[in-house]
Amino acid sequence: MAETKDTYYLTTPIYYVNDVPHIGHAYTTVAADVVARWRRLNGDRVHFLTGTDEHGEKNARAAAERGMAPQEHVDDIVPRWQEMLELLRISNDDFIRTTEPRHQTRVQDFMQVLHDRGDIYPATYSGPYCVRCEAYYTVSELVDGTLCPLHRRPVEQLEQENYFFRLSGYADQLLALYDTDFVQPEVRRNEVRSFVAEGLQDISITRSALDWGVRVPWDPEQVFYVWFDALLNYATAAGYGSGTAAFAHRWPADLHLIGKDILRFHAVYWPAMLMAAGVEVPRRVYAHGFLLVGGEKMGKSNATGIHPAELVAHFGVDCYRYYFLREISFGQDGTFSWESMEQRYTTDLANDLGNLANRVLTMVESYCGGVVPDPVGGLGDAEAALAADHAAAVTGLQAMDRLDFKKALEDVWGFVGGVNRYVEARAPWKLRKQGADDDLARCLYTCVDALRVIAMLISPVMPDAAAALWGALGLPGPLADQRLPDAGALGATPAGVTVTRGDLLFPKLDDGG
Repeated sequence: MAETKDTYYLTTPIYYVNDVPHIGHAYTTVAADVVARWRRLNGDRVHFLTGTDEHGEKNARAAAERGMAPQEHVDDIVPRWQEMLELLRISNDDFIRTTEPRHQTRVQDFMQVLHDRGDIYPATYSGPYCVRCEAYYTVSELVDGTLCPLHRRPVEQLEQENYFFRLSGYADQLLALYDTDFVQPEVRRNEVRSFVAEGLQDISITRSALDWGVRVPWDPEQVFYVWFDALLNYATAAGYGSGTAAFAHRWPADLHLIGKDILRFHAVYWPAMLMAAGVEVPRRVYAHGFLLVGGEKMGKSNATGIHPAELVAHFGVDCYRYYFLREISFGQDGTFSWESMEQRYTTDLANDLGNLANRVLTMVESYCGGVVPDPVGGLGDAEAALAADHAAAVTGLQAMDRLDFKKALEDVWGFVGGVNRYVEARAPWKLRKQGADDDLARCLYTCVDALRVIAMLISPVMPDAAAALWGALGLPGPLADQRLPDAGALGATPAGVTVTRGDLLFPKLDDGG
């Protein structure tokens, strides 16, 4: 019986290790992690890949500037990227390095297929090349005839005997692909459709004047152009050419999550390569916008490259993960500021959620000895309103599927606000004074039950806070074992569990930070 795909496979770009990571890289990685956790929460089998891009001229030059061999340089830098994953609670299932043998041998196998099929041929390349983005450009794409259109830095003129990929032969198939939802959001799909419709030129895929790269199997004097090596990581890490069933279970990739600056590579070159090899193309490429600081794109060379650790040290990892996805519409450019992050922390996290949890747990401890009561009291208008807020949040969270994190979190916070309104409407402190024990039991049970649901709904975005809240509620079993939709229903909290107030979920920020 043939193996079939049964895994949701998503990827980040593999990050270029000429320097250490900044929050622009972390933005993509956290978003991908949220998708992975969301899919797992819904019961999907998930394979989540990230990694590092280690070949190419930019890395070779960075190594030379440090007085190191390229392999020494990348071996020294890669742990800094892996530390970022740990810092931000990234739940990747695999980490690919393009210097690994499992990658290099499979790249050679894949490109040999294209060569044997006649889609790779020798020719001379002559034209502009930007080392910083490792990209070839046409003269018409340059700014003022000399500058890279992305970085506004002078390009270099290259002339080499290389091998070319017959990209021009796949224009019609690519245009047909763009009639689907392959590229998202729509503005990016229109961008690549326009680029291809203007006419495709064959592209150089090897370098003859560089040693640092994957050797061309039919001509060992050359190495593959770094982008063609890098793009193949999505297939090599998934098991292409491994002789195992892994590739059939995972491929095609369900989601390539990238920044818009590398859209052309992923939405034009990459699917054309797969078409040429007879391999199914990925299902979706989503290109998000840039993070801006002071109006400038986040970068390593313009003093805006803030390391995630600087923000996590002050705001905590949960606020870090929450802020960027709640503050910015994911497909668009968005601006980061310290002040807006403080505002989100104080208003959304400390006040709306943190104080709610503390109030409820304090009342259960004070009024019920910490034991969640049976909900013996009747249901009224306040419970009906809360149920409506809950339904809106559960429905709204489906926006995760279309990567509208902002909308999903707005709806979850609508439920958080609804629970706060419920507490004020029911006023359990008054019920206590009135001796309305049944109504008090119903109220406190409903509050704890709502906090249980909130812990699940926020868990893809804020795993540490969700786990802490789950533990404080004394609920059986690990949060990671819960699955929507059943576990997200109201009324599923077992009465009789013991809560523990513990530390504040979101303590006051240190003004000295």
